[in-house]
Amino acid sequence: MNKGLLPEFQQFLISRKLATSNTSPFYAYWADRFREFSGACSGLSVKERKEFFFALLRTERAEDWQLRQAGDAVEIYAEQFENQPVYKLEEDIPRVEDKNIDCLAILNETRDTIRIKHFSYSTERTYIEWVKRFFCYTRTTKNREILPGELNSKEIRDYLTHLAVDKRVSSSTQNQAFNALLFLFRDVLKIEVKGLDNTMRAKRGPKLPVVLSVKEVQELFKHLEEKDLLITQLIYGSGLRLMELARLRVQDIDFDSNIVFARGSKGDKDRATILPRAVKDTLLCHLQEVGKLHEKDIKQGFGEVYLPDAVARKYLNAAKQWKWQYVFPSTKLSVAPRGGKVRRHHIGPNTIQKFVAMAVKKAAI
Repeated sequence: MNKGLLPEFQQFLISRKLATSNTSPFYAYWADRFREFSGACSGLSVKERKEFFFALLRTERAEDWQLRQAGDAVEIYAEQFENQPVYKLEEDIPRVEDKNIDCLAILNETRDTIRIKHFSYSTERTYIEWVKRFFCYTRTTKNREILPGELNSKEIRDYLTHLAVDKRVSSSTQNQAFNALLFLFRDVLKIEVKGLDNTMRAKRGPKLPVVLSVKEVQELFKHLEEKDLLITQLIYGSGLRLMELARLRVQDIDFDSNIVFARGSKGDKDRATILPRAVKDTLLCHLQEVGKLHEKDIKQGFGEVYLPDAVARKYLNAAKQWKWQYVFPSTKLSVAPRGGKVRRHHIGPNTIQKFVAMAVKKAAI
Protein backbone atom coordinates (compact mmCIF):
# COMPACT_ATOMS: atom_id res chain seq x y z
CA MET A 1 0.00 0.00 0.00
CA ASN A 2 1.23 3.44 -0.85
CA LYS A 3 1.80 5.20 2.47
CA GLY A 4 3.07 8.34 0.78
CA LEU A 5 -0.03 9.11 -1.28
CA LEU A 6 -3.09 9.97 0.87
CA PRO A 7 -2.69 6.90 3.14
CA GLU A 8 -5.65 7.90 5.33
CA PHE A 9 -7.88 8.13 2.27
CA GLN A 10 -6.76 4.69 1.15
CA GLN A 11 -7.59 3.23 4.56
CA PHE A 12 -10.95 5.01 4.47
CA LEU A 13 -11.74 3.30 1.14
CA ILE A 14 -10.66 -0.12 2.37
CA SER A 15 -12.45 0.12 5.73
CA ARG A 16 -15.73 0.92 3.96
CA LYS A 17 -15.13 -1.64 1.20
CA LEU A 18 -15.17 1.09 -1.43
CA ALA A 19 -11.89 -0.24 -2.87
CA THR A 20 -9.46 -3.08 -2.31
CA SER A 21 -5.86 -2.79 -1.14
CA ASN A 22 -4.80 -3.22 -4.78
CA THR A 23 -7.06 -0.52 -6.25
CA SER A 24 -7.00 2.04 -3.41
CA PRO A 25 -3.64 3.56 -4.53
CA PHE A 26 -5.17 4.33 -7.95
CA TYR A 27 -8.09 6.09 -6.27
CA ALA A 28 -5.61 7.97 -4.08
CA TYR A 29 -3.69 9.06 -7.18
CA TRP A 30 -6.78 10.70 -8.73
CA ALA A 31 -7.85 12.22 -5.42
CA ASP A 32 -4.38 13.66 -4.90
CA ARG A 33 -4.39 15.21 -8.37
CA PHE A 34 -7.82 16.72 -7.69
CA ARG A 35 -6.60 18.08 -4.35
CA GLU A 36 -3.63 19.79 -6.02
CA PHE A 37 -5.90 21.12 -8.77
CA SER A 38 -8.34 22.46 -6.16
CA GLY A 39 -5.52 24.29 -4.40
CA ALA A 40 -4.95 26.34 -7.53
CA CYS A 41 -8.69 27.01 -7.97
CA SER A 42 -9.70 27.80 -4.40
CA GLY A 43 -12.17 30.48 -5.49
CA LEU A 44 -14.39 28.00 -7.33
CA SER A 45 -17.14 25.82 -5.92
CA VAL A 46 -16.67 22.06 -5.59
CA LYS A 47 -18.92 21.49 -8.60
CA GLU A 48 -16.93 23.93 -10.75
CA ARG A 49 -13.62 22.42 -9.65
CA LYS A 50 -14.88 18.96 -10.66
CA GLU A 51 -15.97 20.19 -14.08
CA PHE A 52 -12.66 21.91 -14.82
CA PHE A 53 -10.66 18.96 -13.46
CA PHE A 54 -12.35 16.43 -15.75
CA ALA A 55 -12.05 18.80 -18.69
CA LEU A 56 -8.30 18.76 -17.99
CA LEU A 57 -8.25 14.95 -17.91
CA ARG A 58 -10.02 14.78 -21.25
CA THR A 59 -7.39 17.04 -22.80
CA GLU A 60 -4.82 14.49 -21.59
CA ARG A 61 -6.71 11.87 -23.58
CA ALA A 62 -7.45 9.74 -20.55
CA GLU A 63 -9.30 6.53 -21.39
CA ASP A 64 -12.95 6.03 -20.45
CA TRP A 65 -12.18 3.60 -17.62
CA GLN A 66 -9.70 6.08 -16.16
CA LEU A 67 -12.28 8.87 -16.27
CA ARG A 68 -14.80 6.62 -14.51
CA GLN A 69 -12.27 5.66 -11.87
CA ALA A 70 -11.20 9.27 -11.39
CA GLY A 71 -14.85 10.30 -11.11
CA ASP A 72 -15.52 7.76 -8.37
CA ALA A 73 -12.34 8.72 -6.51
CA VAL A 74 -13.03 12.46 -6.62
CA GLU A 75 -16.67 11.98 -5.63
CA ILE A 76 -15.75 9.90 -2.58
CA TYR A 77 -12.90 12.20 -1.61
CA ALA A 78 -14.89 15.43 -1.93
CA GLU A 79 -18.20 14.25 -0.49
CA GLN A 80 -17.30 11.61 2.09
CA PHE A 81 -13.70 11.95 3.17
CA GLU A 82 -12.37 15.51 2.99
CA ASN A 83 -14.10 16.69 6.16
CA GLN A 84 -13.89 13.40 8.05
CA PRO A 85 -11.49 12.63 10.93
CA VAL A 86 -8.12 11.04 10.17
CA TYR A 87 -8.03 7.24 9.95
CA LYS A 88 -4.98 5.32 11.08
CA LEU A 89 -3.43 2.67 8.90
CA GLU A 90 -3.55 -0.93 10.05
CA GLU A 91 -1.08 -3.58 8.92
CA ASP A 92 -2.24 -6.91 7.55
CA ILE A 93 -0.69 -8.72 10.55
CA PRO A 94 -2.43 -7.98 13.87
CA ARG A 95 -0.33 -7.17 16.90
CA VAL A 96 -0.02 -9.88 19.52
CA GLU A 97 -1.95 -9.22 22.71
CA ASP A 98 0.98 -10.36 24.86
CA LYS A 99 3.01 -7.22 25.50
CA ASN A 100 6.25 -9.21 25.85
CA ILE A 101 6.39 -10.00 22.14
CA ASP A 102 5.44 -8.09 19.05
CA CYS A 103 5.36 -10.28 15.96
CA LEU A 104 4.54 -7.28 13.79
CA ALA A 105 7.67 -5.49 14.98
CA ILE A 106 9.76 -8.59 14.23
CA LEU A 107 8.25 -8.88 10.75
CA ASN A 108 8.93 -5.21 10.04
CA GLU A 109 12.50 -5.55 11.29
CA THR A 110 12.95 -8.64 9.13
CA ARG A 111 11.70 -6.70 6.11
CA ASP A 112 14.03 -3.77 6.86
CA THR A 113 17.03 -6.06 7.30
CA ILE A 114 16.31 -7.79 3.99
CA ARG A 115 16.21 -4.44 2.20
CA ILE A 116 19.42 -3.26 3.86
CA LYS A 117 21.11 -6.37 2.47
CA HIS A 118 19.63 -5.65 -1.00
CA PHE A 119 17.85 -8.97 -1.31
CA SER A 120 15.37 -9.25 -4.18
CA TYR A 121 11.68 -8.59 -3.63
CA SER A 122 10.83 -12.24 -4.33
CA THR A 123 13.25 -13.27 -1.55
CA GLU A 124 11.66 -10.70 0.74
CA ARG A 125 8.17 -12.10 0.13
CA THR A 126 9.35 -15.68 0.61
CA TYR A 127 11.22 -15.02 3.86
CA ILE A 128 8.40 -12.94 5.35
CA GLU A 129 5.89 -15.69 4.55
CA TRP A 130 8.03 -18.35 6.23
CA VAL A 131 8.50 -16.18 9.33
CA LYS A 132 4.71 -15.74 9.55
CA ARG A 133 4.18 -19.51 9.25
CA PHE A 134 6.86 -20.20 11.85
CA PHE A 135 5.25 -17.89 14.43
CA CYS A 136 1.85 -19.40 13.66
CA TYR A 137 3.28 -22.90 14.25
CA THR A 138 4.92 -21.99 17.57
CA ARG A 139 1.73 -20.29 18.74
CA THR A 140 -0.34 -23.37 17.83
CA THR A 141 1.97 -25.94 19.42
CA LYS A 142 2.48 -24.04 22.69
CA ASN A 143 -1.03 -22.53 22.90
CA ARG A 144 0.54 -19.14 23.63
CA GLU A 145 2.85 -16.56 22.11
CA ILE A 146 6.44 -17.72 22.46
CA LEU A 147 8.88 -15.06 23.67
CA PRO A 148 11.93 -14.15 21.58
CA GLY A 149 14.19 -15.20 24.44
CA GLU A 150 12.68 -18.71 24.35
CA LEU A 151 13.51 -19.24 20.69
CA ASN A 152 16.40 -21.59 20.02
CA SER A 153 17.63 -24.19 17.54
CA LYS A 154 15.11 -26.72 18.86
CA GLU A 155 12.24 -24.54 17.58
CA ILE A 156 13.73 -24.64 14.08
CA ARG A 157 14.28 -28.40 14.26
CA ASP A 158 10.70 -28.99 15.39
CA TYR A 159 9.27 -26.83 12.63
CA LEU A 160 11.37 -28.39 9.87
CA THR A 161 10.43 -31.85 11.15
CA HIS A 162 6.78 -30.77 10.99
CA LEU A 163 7.25 -29.68 7.37
CA ALA A 164 9.00 -32.89 6.35
CA VAL A 165 6.89 -35.43 8.27
CA ASP A 166 3.44 -33.87 8.53
CA LYS A 167 3.35 -31.63 5.46
CA ARG A 168 5.60 -33.84 3.28
CA VAL A 169 7.16 -30.83 1.56
CA SER A 170 9.93 -31.25 -1.00
CA SER A 171 13.60 -30.93 -0.09
CA SER A 172 13.85 -27.57 -1.87
CA THR A 173 10.88 -26.19 0.11
CA GLN A 174 12.37 -27.44 3.36
CA ASN A 175 15.71 -25.80 2.59
CA GLN A 176 13.93 -22.58 1.66
CA ALA A 177 12.19 -22.52 5.05
CA PHE A 178 15.49 -23.30 6.77
CA ASN A 179 17.26 -20.38 5.07
CA ALA A 180 14.46 -17.99 6.04
CA LEU A 181 14.50 -19.05 9.70
CA LEU A 182 18.29 -18.98 9.88
CA PHE A 183 18.15 -15.41 8.58
CA LEU A 184 15.49 -14.54 11.18
CA PHE A 185 17.53 -15.91 14.08
CA ARG A 186 20.99 -14.69 13.11
CA ASP A 187 20.36 -11.39 11.33
CA VAL A 188 17.17 -10.13 12.97
CA LEU A 189 16.83 -11.63 16.46
CA LYS A 190 20.62 -11.93 16.92
CA ILE A 191 20.21 -15.43 18.34
CA GLU A 192 23.09 -17.75 17.48
CA VAL A 193 21.97 -21.22 16.44
CA LYS A 194 24.74 -23.81 16.38
CA GLY A 195 25.04 -27.10 14.58
CA LEU A 196 22.26 -26.49 12.08
CA ASP A 197 24.08 -25.49 8.89
CA ASN A 198 24.85 -29.01 7.74
CA THR A 199 22.64 -31.24 9.84
CA MET A 200 19.23 -29.71 9.06
CA ARG A 201 19.47 -29.19 5.32
CA ALA A 202 17.52 -31.68 3.24
CA LYS A 203 19.57 -33.51 0.63
CA ARG A 204 18.52 -33.27 -2.98
CA GLY A 205 19.23 -36.05 -5.41
CA PRO A 206 20.73 -35.35 -8.84
CA LYS A 207 18.20 -34.20 -11.42
CA LEU A 208 18.57 -34.61 -15.17
CA PRO A 209 17.54 -31.59 -17.26
CA VAL A 210 14.90 -31.91 -19.96
CA VAL A 211 16.31 -30.75 -23.31
CA LEU A 212 14.16 -30.35 -26.40
CA SER A 213 15.43 -31.49 -29.76
CA VAL A 214 15.76 -29.03 -32.65
CA LYS A 215 12.67 -30.51 -34.27
CA GLU A 216 10.65 -30.11 -31.06
CA VAL A 217 11.75 -26.48 -30.71
CA GLN A 218 10.68 -25.76 -34.30
CA GLU A 219 7.31 -27.38 -33.61
CA LEU A 220 6.97 -25.30 -30.44
CA PHE A 221 7.60 -22.07 -32.36
CA LYS A 222 4.79 -22.93 -34.80
CA HIS A 223 2.25 -22.65 -31.98
CA LEU A 224 3.38 -19.20 -30.80
CA GLU A 225 2.66 -15.81 -32.34
CA GLU A 226 3.84 -12.21 -32.18
CA LYS A 227 5.26 -11.17 -28.79
CA ASP A 228 5.00 -14.68 -27.30
CA LEU A 229 7.06 -16.06 -30.17
CA LEU A 230 9.63 -13.27 -29.86
CA ILE A 231 10.05 -13.89 -26.12
CA THR A 232 10.47 -17.64 -26.59
CA GLN A 233 12.94 -17.23 -29.45
CA LEU A 234 14.97 -14.74 -27.43
CA ILE A 235 15.12 -17.09 -24.44
CA TYR A 236 16.12 -19.98 -26.70
CA GLY A 237 18.66 -18.06 -28.77
CA SER A 238 20.24 -16.04 -25.96
CA GLY A 239 20.07 -18.58 -23.16
CA LEU A 240 18.40 -16.06 -20.85
CA ARG A 241 16.72 -17.09 -17.63
CA LEU A 242 13.07 -16.12 -17.23
CA MET A 243 13.70 -13.22 -14.84
CA GLU A 244 16.67 -12.05 -16.89
CA LEU A 245 14.43 -11.66 -19.91
CA ALA A 246 11.57 -10.14 -17.91
CA ARG A 247 13.89 -7.48 -16.46
CA LEU A 248 15.55 -6.52 -19.75
CA ARG A 249 15.65 -2.77 -20.32
CA VAL A 250 16.02 -0.97 -23.62
CA GLN A 251 19.64 -0.02 -22.89
CA ASP A 252 20.53 -3.67 -22.21
CA ILE A 253 20.31 -4.57 -25.90
CA ASP A 254 23.24 -3.66 -28.15
CA PHE A 255 21.98 -4.13 -31.71
CA ASP A 256 25.32 -3.12 -33.28
CA SER A 257 27.35 -5.71 -31.38
CA ASN A 258 24.57 -8.32 -31.17
CA ILE A 259 24.88 -8.48 -27.38
CA VAL A 260 22.27 -8.73 -24.62
CA PHE A 261 23.26 -7.68 -21.10
CA ALA A 262 21.54 -9.41 -18.19
CA ARG A 263 21.77 -7.11 -15.15
CA GLY A 264 21.63 -8.24 -11.53
CA SER A 265 21.29 -11.87 -12.50
CA LYS A 266 21.79 -14.89 -10.26
CA GLY A 267 24.07 -13.95 -7.39
CA ASP A 268 23.49 -10.26 -8.24
CA LYS A 269 25.98 -10.54 -11.11
CA ASP A 270 25.85 -9.02 -14.58
CA ARG A 271 26.53 -11.12 -17.64
CA ALA A 272 26.49 -10.75 -21.41
CA THR A 273 25.08 -13.13 -23.98
CA ILE A 274 24.38 -13.11 -27.71
CA LEU A 275 21.48 -11.44 -29.48
CA PRO A 276 20.19 -13.87 -32.14
CA ARG A 277 20.26 -12.26 -35.58
CA ALA A 278 16.98 -13.99 -36.46
CA VAL A 279 15.02 -11.87 -33.96
CA LYS A 280 16.67 -8.46 -34.49
CA ASP A 281 14.14 -7.04 -36.96
CA THR A 282 11.17 -8.36 -34.98
CA LEU A 283 12.64 -6.97 -31.76
CA LEU A 284 13.14 -3.53 -33.32
CA CYS A 285 9.49 -3.45 -34.43
CA HIS A 286 8.43 -4.57 -30.95
CA LEU A 287 10.41 -1.74 -29.33
CA GLN A 288 8.63 0.77 -31.57
CA GLU A 289 5.30 -0.40 -30.15
CA VAL A 290 6.69 -0.27 -26.61
CA GLY A 291 7.83 3.29 -27.29
CA LYS A 292 4.30 4.29 -28.29
CA LEU A 293 2.94 2.75 -25.08
CA HIS A 294 5.55 4.64 -23.05
CA GLU A 295 4.61 7.94 -24.69
CA LYS A 296 0.96 7.27 -23.87
CA ASP A 297 1.84 6.61 -20.22
CA ILE A 298 3.84 9.85 -20.07
CA LYS A 299 0.87 11.86 -21.37
CA GLN A 300 -1.37 10.31 -18.71
CA GLY A 301 1.00 11.24 -15.89
CA PHE A 302 2.72 7.87 -15.50
CA GLY A 303 5.69 6.47 -17.44
CA GLU A 304 8.00 5.73 -14.51
CA VAL A 305 9.73 2.38 -14.01
CA TYR A 306 11.49 0.94 -11.01
CA LEU A 307 15.17 1.88 -10.82
CA PRO A 308 17.76 -0.16 -8.94
CA ASP A 309 19.25 1.01 -5.65
CA ALA A 310 20.02 4.75 -5.54
CA VAL A 311 19.72 5.52 -9.28
CA ALA A 312 16.32 7.17 -8.81
CA ARG A 313 17.70 9.46 -6.11
CA LYS A 314 20.81 10.41 -8.08
CA TYR A 315 19.04 10.94 -11.40
CA LEU A 316 15.61 12.39 -10.73
CA ASN A 317 14.27 12.07 -14.29
CA ALA A 318 15.83 8.71 -15.14
CA ALA A 319 12.71 6.70 -14.27
CA LYS A 320 10.87 8.18 -17.28
CA GLN A 321 13.75 8.00 -19.73
CA TRP A 322 13.37 5.65 -22.68
CA LYS A 323 16.61 3.74 -22.09
CA TRP A 324 15.42 2.58 -18.65
CA GLN A 325 12.06 1.24 -19.87
CA TYR A 326 11.42 -2.51 -19.87
CA VAL A 327 11.68 -4.30 -23.21
CA PHE A 328 8.67 -6.44 -22.31
CA PRO A 329 6.38 -4.29 -20.13
CA SER A 330 3.19 -5.47 -18.52
CA THR A 331 -0.07 -4.77 -20.29
CA LYS A 332 -1.44 -3.05 -17.18
CA LEU A 333 -0.30 -0.41 -14.72
CA SER A 334 0.25 -1.69 -11.20
CA VAL A 335 1.17 -0.48 -7.74
CA ALA A 336 4.78 -1.07 -6.74
CA PRO A 337 4.98 -3.19 -3.56
CA ARG A 338 7.95 -1.16 -2.37
CA GLY A 339 6.99 2.51 -2.19
CA GLY A 340 3.49 2.13 -3.62
CA LYS A 341 3.97 4.15 -6.80
CA VAL A 342 1.77 3.46 -9.82
CA ARG A 343 4.07 2.11 -12.53
CA ARG A 344 4.13 -0.17 -15.54
CA HIS A 345 6.12 -3.17 -14.38
CA HIS A 346 7.77 -5.79 -16.56
CA ILE A 347 6.06 -8.95 -17.75
CA GLY A 348 5.80 -11.64 -15.08
CA PRO A 349 7.63 -14.99 -15.36
CA ASN A 350 4.35 -16.82 -14.75
CA THR A 351 2.93 -15.26 -17.91
CA ILE A 352 5.83 -16.63 -19.95
CA GLN A 353 5.52 -20.07 -18.39
CA LYS A 354 1.81 -20.21 -19.16
CA PHE A 355 1.98 -19.44 -22.88
CA VAL A 356 5.00 -21.73 -23.35
CA ALA A 357 3.18 -24.55 -21.54
CA MET A 358 0.15 -23.99 -23.74
CA ALA A 359 2.33 -24.15 -26.86
CA VAL A 360 3.99 -27.35 -25.62
CA LYS A 361 0.56 -28.89 -25.15
CA LYS A 362 -0.58 -27.86 -28.63
CA ALA A 363 2.64 -29.19 -30.15
CA ALA A 364 2.09 -32.52 -28.35
CA ILE A 365 5.67 -32.56 -27.09
